[in-house]
Amino acid sequence: MIQDETVTQNDTSKSADIDAEAAAELEGVPDSLKEQGDGQAALEERIAALEAQLAEAKQDVLYARADTQNVRRRLEKDAQDARAYAATGFARDILSVSDNLTRALQAIPEDARNDEAWKGLVVGLEATGRELESVFGKHGISRIAAIGLPLDPNQHQAMIELPSDEAEPGTVVQELQAGYMIKDRLLRPALVAVAKKPD
Repeated sequence: MIQDETVTQNDTSKSADIDAEAAAELEGVPDSLKEQGDGQAALEERIAALEAQLAEAKQDVLYARADTQNVRRRLEKDAQDARAYAATGFARDILSVSDNLTRALQAIPEDARNDEAWKGLVVGLEATGRELESVFGKHGISRIAAIGLPLDPNQHQAMIELPSDEAEPGTVVQELQAGYMIKDRLLRPALVAVAKKPD
C-alpha cells in the first residue's frame, strides 16, 4: 500500500512538472488561442484555404501574363501594318495619275512618235511612266496580271463578257483598267472583260 502511494505521488509529481512546463511555454499566448479545442485541425484548414488562394492567384497571374503578351503581339502587328500600308490612300490617288499618263501615251499617234518635233515629248512621257512604275515597286506596289488568266474575283472585277472562240469561258481577254496590289493586299482590282461562249 505504501508502495502504491509512492507511485501515485511520483505520477502526480511528474504530471505537475509537465503542467508547469506547459504553462511556462504558453506564457504570453493569448487566452483565446489557449482555449481553442482542436487548434491543429483549424490551422490545417486555414493552410489549405491559403494554398487554394495562392494557386488561384498564380493562375490569375499566368492568365494576365498571357493576355499581356497577346496584346503586345497585336499592337506590334498593328504597328507593322500601319507602317507597311500607310501609303495606301496616297497610292490609290497616284494610280489615277498613272492611268492618265498611260492613256496620254496610248493616244499619241504613230506618226507623231516618229516626228522629230514630238519625239522629245514622247520620250519624256515614257520615261516618266517608267519612273512612276519604279517608285511603285520601291513601295511594294505591283501590277496585277490579268490577260490570259482565269478570272480571279479576289483580284479582277469583270465588267463585260465578250464572245470568244479562242479563249476558255471565264478567261480574261481584255484589261480595261490595270489593277494593283500593295504588298499582299489588294489596292485596286483590275477591271477586265472575260470570255464567254459565242451564241
